[in-house]
Amino acid sequence: MKIFKKILLALLFILTSSSIGGYFYFDKKFTPLENYLQVAYVSENIPIKWISTNNNSHSALLLPVYLRGIDKLFYMQLDFGSPITIFYRTSLQSIQTKFREQISIDHTTNLINLDFNLKNMQVSSNTFKVIDYGDKVDFENPNTENIIGTLGTDLLEKRIITLDFKNNLCSFSEKMQVNGFTEFEFKKRRILFPAKIGNESLKLMYDSGTSGYELIISKNDWEKYRTINGKVKTSKGNSWGNTLKIVSTTANQKIQFGDTILTLSEVTYIEGTSKMQDFLMALSGMQGMIGNKLFLNHKIILDCKNEKFKVE
Repeated sequence: MKIFKKILLALLFILTSSSIGGYFYFDKKFTPLENYLQVAYVSENIPIKWISTNNNSHSALLLPVYLRGIDKLFYMQLDFGSPITIFYRTSLQSIQTKFREQISIDHTTNLINLDFNLKNMQVSSNTFKVIDYGDKVDFENPNTENIIGTLGTDLLEKRIITLDFKNNLCSFSEKMQVNGFTEFEFKKRRILFPAKIGNESLKLMYDSGTSGYELIISKNDWEKYRTINGKVKTSKGNSWGNTLKIVSTTANQKIQFGDTILTLSEVTYIEGTSKMQDFLMALSGMQGMIGNKLFLNHKIILDCKNEKFKVE
């Protein structure tokens, strides 16, 4: 009997140690790199450009950027699901064919030293990460939306962002008003908003990378919030090269952020996410994700440094 108890205690210790070790492993894995961005000045009223795909008119949110020394307009996607600002190798290499002195990728470390402008605001780092992604830049067609990288939430640690979806404008500032703001979590550079649907309190990740969707939740909650006999739309999505099945339908709910109540007219669930992504979601405590579509015709002010936000 004593031997049996010892075996049980040993197994319990192993399981507990594995759980704790696993937690710290994933906690470290999803902890973002140190913020190396250097940011100077502010910018008001940067025009927002929307990308449309699969009958979704707000599939991605782009901001115009200029690389230092290159008189050519480029775009970067504003993606709050990315904790770091990154550039796309294929896009940079095509720029490099015309501007060799301005573009120099360190292929050993996959890092690049770059300076770019978001209107008047200057952003620079000698350790921007470069990933195998993107398309070649089209220098011939001035109407091509040449996307060269992703603006991550490391930028939001440096500046307060205002997304004015009423007028399709974005601003970066250093000061804000103090009234009417609600606290939120900025955990590992992920934006986690407190929200309410009916009497249910939720923690929702604001991911501007899932731009064209109002609320992405589990299939069980999707069934709970959807309207009965609502039309179901199925489409394919892309998450860094992985194909996802996206299922959306109509809803008729009210969702509250602070003192502001918005109409939730659509709910979505996704199939095909990796176990790692599911684990990250569970680890963060979030119960769903919200995209830009929910906030169209509204304004959001995000002060990530002080973890306060406001929806107008």
